[in-house]
Amino acid sequence: MSGGGAARALQQITTELVACRRCPRLVAWREDIAREKRRAYRDQTYWGRPVPGFGDPDAPLVIVGLAPAAHGANRTGRMFTGDRSGDFLYAALFRAGLASQPTSTARDDGLSLEGVFITAPCHCAPPDNKPMPAELAACRGWIERELAALHRARVYLALGKIGYDAVGALARSRGAFAAGERAQRSADAAPHLPPFAHGVEARLPDPRGGAGEARLFGSYHVSQQNTQTGRLTGDMFDAVLRRALEAAGLRALERSGG
Repeated sequence: MSGGGAARALQQITTELVACRRCPRLVAWREDIAREKRRAYRDQTYWGRPVPGFGDPDAPLVIVGLAPAAHGANRTGRMFTGDRSGDFLYAALFRAGLASQPTSTARDDGLSLEGVFITAPCHCAPPDNKPMPAELAACRGWIERELAALHRARVYLALGKIGYDAVGALARSRGAFAAGERAQRSADAAPHLPPFAHGVEARLPDPRGGAGEARLFGSYHVSQQNTQTGRLTGDMFDAVLRRALEAAGLRALERSGG
């Protein structure tokens, strides 16, 4: 699939995704939040729908988060936009030369990404940021289609355990993974997905399918709970991001961000 074909495929996925109502609990929650709003945003119109992935259709690197935040992406309509998690993430992507600006507050704020695409295994804001297993299963088809459209994707950076496990599950469904299953796609492919940890790295069958291999990196989630307590610092995240960029054949600019 060419870059233009990828962009058209992603646009078609977006058109279908934003109309999805598969999960009654998530539909009710996202729409209740959009009506009630947070006081600070009472004059804004919330998105209140599923949030599609965002980024470069030619990206070799895919960042996989958890789900839209109730008053972040559920308000703005763009992954990791409008909250402290997005402030942290986009500042890091800007430092690395992947984002056109260090902040993002809305879908139409001019932000563009190069070399990276951002998505999540759950496209609707879940109560308490905890999607149920059945909801993740119902949403799986969307991330499968997004990844299938990303014709150059070969490296994944998971933000948190749910994103990490989601990529591993997709890879497991696409090819041999565990010892005793079908013959591995390459001799050095990891027979098991290592447990999630910050900085973990694994080789695995391509989650997109086919005969290739992919690399998966794990980072603590860029949530405010992690970044404000020091569990995840900018330096820690930059270090993992640099490794993922190197694996993807991208070069970090390491510029200073505002």
